[in-house]
Amino acid sequence: MQKPVLVSGIQPTGRLHIGNYLGALKNFVELQNSGNYQCYFFVVDLHALTENPSPQDLNENVLNLTADFLAVGLSPAKVTISQQSQISAHSELMWILSTVTPIGDLERMTQFKDKAKKQANNINAGLLYYPVLMAADILLYDTEFVPIGDDQDQHLELTRTIARKFNSRFGETLKEPEGIHTQTPRIMDLRVPGKKMSKSDPAGCIFLDDSPEEIESKIKRAETDSHMSVEFDPISRPGISNLLQIYASFKGIEPKRAEKDFSGRTYAQFKSELSKTISDRFANFRKKKSELKAQSSKLKATLDAGSARAAKVAEKKIAEVKKRMGLC
Repeated sequence: MQKPVLVSGIQPTGRLHIGNYLGALKNFVELQNSGNYQCYFFVVDLHALTENPSPQDLNENVLNLTADFLAVGLSPAKVTISQQSQISAHSELMWILSTVTPIGDLERMTQFKDKAKKQANNINAGLLYYPVLMAADILLYDTEFVPIGDDQDQHLELTRTIARKFNSRFGETLKEPEGIHTQTPRIMDLRVPGKKMSKSDPAGCIFLDDSPEEIESKIKRAETDSHMSVEFDPISRPGISNLLQIYASFKGIEPKRAEKDFSGRTYAQFKSELSKTISDRFANFRKKKSELKAQSSKLKATLDAGSARAAKVAEKKIAEVKKRMGLC
């Protein structure tokens, strides 16, 4: 019996941080190891173009993200790791789907509004059509499941809507995928716990390949408060609560349990243990990634092989879509 297809991807837009790990990469590895799915994990470099990266930065980020995938535990023997831009069917299906997608649906997308505010000097058409390309990424593979957080519900629902519109007009061709909702902890900035952790503020962000010394330094400087107790109270005490959430997420326990574990201990003692926990978790990752970064040809070969494998599947689907539309 053929396993259901599961698809997800990450933009190569810079170094990944612990929020990316807890929200995506950790789950990717668990889904791979479950043996329940045919997994396709993409380096979605076409999406990254909306941020106007330099050619050198984009190329470097593609290889860096591929190294992250492999170092964290994804295996090309178990899943398909590929580069979006190497598979022309993604762009082709994106254009086809855009012709059945009302412009009003795209203008209402929350992510478009947010990104337009963040990059006011670069509100390109790609930002508006971003969800259509995402729909193409998913629908090309007869995807049944997409791992998502609550903040991605709108994108997945638009993908389902686009599939229904196409099928209604041209006949049953595209599968409507379902979301696998993952419990994604909301990891906040270490220095400004009122905003999400972001690579744009390195001082408040712990990157996966930070050294133990860098991790310790950032945790020491992390915002807490004037209280003396380690307590989880996100409303009144966001700083220490964020650190407890991070600790609990890596230990696989509830924040209140973490609070209990550190009852009667000082902030310094808690921060020291948190630094060690994070550093230890990524010790093997750092070693593997360092080795992989020195083998760029191996990273490229991994992407080439995975992209060729994914392209065979994608080409069959785009041929079916075009035949339905009278294009061939």
